[in-house]
Amino acid sequence: MSYDHYFAICKPLHYRTLLGSRACVHMAAAALASGFLYALLHTANTFSLLLCKGNTVDQFFCEVPQILKLSCSDAYIRETGLIVVSACLFFVCFVFIVVSYVQIFRTVLRIPSEQGRHKAFSTCLPHLAVVSLFIGTGTFASCKPSSISSPSLDLMVSVLYSVVPSVVNPLIYSMRNQELKDALWKLMTGWFF
Repeated sequence: MSYDHYFAICKPLHYRTLLGSRACVHMAAAALASGFLYALLHTANTFSLLLCKGNTVDQFFCEVPQILKLSCSDAYIRETGLIVVSACLFFVCFVFIVVSYVQIFRTVLRIPSEQGRHKAFSTCLPHLAVVSLFIGTGTFASCKPSSISSPSLDLMVSVLYSVVPSVVNPLIYSMRNQELKDALWKLMTGWFF
């Protein structure tokens, strides 16, 4: 999305030539390949673990840190390797998004009309909000210290980064629709008044 927004706002006359069907297929293939590689590494690592503390996970889905708690084998080196691969994938994506949006905001701030700036910002900000919500909650889930870990907190954090961005995503992207804004305002004023 950030790449699409970059070309739509920063290079609108070259949009069709630079972001044609071939480029979209390449980007989709790269996203699928990196996701498949990431999932394959985690799956192979998970199936190589010896589980000696039972097979009941205290989550509503099977998450890697929860499986590691059930393991009695030493998976430190393998998990460190997976963390490095994960961090590299995350870092590349994060830098790509940040660089794209810095260029977009530089271009948008040079637009002379207030209406043009508003239109450009209203196109980009929903995507940025959803990505920030997902990255922020996912980073918190991954980096929270084990000293504050408890089953209920782990469950809440898992819901936070896996369910909340997906639920809020349609709402954030729909906020450009005036009818939805009016309905939301009516709902909110009905609660408070």
